Amino acid sequence: MLRRIASELAEHVPFTIFGAITGIIIMAIIVFGNVPASISQTTFYTLHPIHVILSALATTAMYKKYGGGKIWAAVLIGYLGSIGIATISDAIIPYLGGDLLGVKMEFHLPFIEKWWLINPLALIGIAIGYLRPTTKIPHFGHVLLSTWASLFYFTAFGVAYWIPLLPAIFLFLFLAVWIPCCISDIVFPLLFVRKVAPSADITYNQYQSGGQNEASHHHPE
Repeated sequence: MLRRIASELAEHVPFTIFGAITGIIIMAIIVFGNVPASISQTTFYTLHPIHVILSALATTAMYKKYGGGKIWAAVLIGYLGSIGIATISDAIIPYLGGDLLGVKMEFHLPFIEKWWLINPLALIGIAIGYLRPTTKIPHFGHVLLSTWASLFYFTAFGVAYWIPLLPAIFLFLFLAVWIPCCISDIVFPLLFVRKVAPSADITYNQYQSGGQNEASHHHPE
């Protein structure tokens, strides 16, 4: 399992670096375009809920596929794996990063402050993942969603001249996505199952080939 985790973390690096680069470009546009914080807040509360529903779907599907059909366990694992880890990725790490950089940051917990939006979407993702347990969710889109949600937390709830801080922001964007996304989609649900998932189900660079992955794992007996 530890070797699998290390392998998946390594696979995440290129996606996450590219996502962080796009985040830095967007932040520069926000700064030079004098985009008001209200737009950043609206964007954050659009991207974060989408991130939650995709994370809930992927986490629940991974558990359902390899852990059995216990509904209560699937709901609990799907909820904690999406709400908990998406909150760490999109809100807590950006807040701590900004605070470490001396930026005046507001602290927000979306699943509490916007409970009527975030929690139902998590449950919808859990239901989809349980009823249609597909693990073939494009990871590239998940990375971009998480990166941009983390980025817009900085600009929505922090006040600073961001340009000199861009190298450090890049690092925090990378960390906010790299480990949490891997943990949420792969490591967390597999902690609760006995059967180890085949690599074709969790190696994201194989997603581009779609159905060929599944075919390659079915050999005639």
